[in-house]
Amino acid sequence: MTGVQTRTVAPDEADIRLDRWFKRHFPQLNHVQLEKLLRTGQVRVDGGRAKASTRLAGGQSIRVPPLQADAAQPVKGPRPVSPREAETLRALVLHRDPDVLVIDKPYGLAVQGGTGTSKHLDAMLDALRFDAPERPRLVHRLDKDTSGVLVLARNAFAAQRLADAFRSRDTLKVYWAVVAGVPKPHRGRIDLPLAKTASPRGERVAADREEGQTAFTDYTVVEHAHRSAAWVALWPRTGRTHQLRVHMAAIGTPILGDGKYGADKARVEGADLPDRLHLHARRIVVPHPRGGRVDVTAPLPPHMRRTWDWFGFSPDTDGNPFEEIM
Repeated sequence: MTGVQTRTVAPDEADIRLDRWFKRHFPQLNHVQLEKLLRTGQVRVDGGRAKASTRLAGGQSIRVPPLQADAAQPVKGPRPVSPREAETLRALVLHRDPDVLVIDKPYGLAVQGGTGTSKHLDAMLDALRFDAPERPRLVHRLDKDTSGVLVLARNAFAAQRLADAFRSRDTLKVYWAVVAGVPKPHRGRIDLPLAKTASPRGERVAADREEGQTAFTDYTVVEHAHRSAAWVALWPRTGRTHQLRVHMAAIGTPILGDGKYGADKARVEGADLPDRLHLHARRIVVPHPRGGRVDVTAPLPPHMRRTWDWFGFSPDTDGNPFEEIM
């Protein structure tokens, strides 16, 4: 076993959750073990008790109790980013200023690592440093199979301000999706609490009106192809895991390609469409850390552009739905 350690939170780790910090530094320590250490007060932040969800600040001290040798293995640093990967990442930049970076995350790129995920954006952020003295840091997330606008902070000050904006919901996020079927009514709000559940295939999210967390999604049908499919604009009022996917499946119109929550219903019979999730973070409007707002829109990814062409949807008609929900 190791002895007691005291670690200092690095500036570029500001605002991450305590459990995320442990996963980064002690990946062999599982969640159950960490919860026990927290419950018994063996893990402390600046001398006080803490929860797994505690948000950290740069410079704080973390007491790490004695750990089994296999849980205390040092973490390898991120692998070097190849010149080709760096060039590809930089081509994704939609907005850049001294504090904020916004990229167009492609389908299939994980934002953070996890079981079975060796390649992810978090490990390649040095390629997006440009002229900044600090490494960019994540302030929100997108699912691996969701494409579109992703905001990064370029310094600790910006990270704190942006994180506050996302937590306070002082941020507009508009998603585009193609769903199987046509939602009825064509415009409305889905009010359905959600809870995480364990399953043989890993963690899932399910509707749970008794134990679930509050979750709201506003939606508008922009265009539809008879009764077979619809292009919808989605505005999540809350930020629950897989919220849009679960909500759209719950009203009987799952997002195309969402086998996890839509199963066989998440496709259009007879349509030659890409077998990928059709969910795109189209636009984000977030308060800038130093005043004003950052307003960025991401173009459709190739697989969704192909689907738009198949159904004859016209992305040039996107103006009114956004103006009305803003």
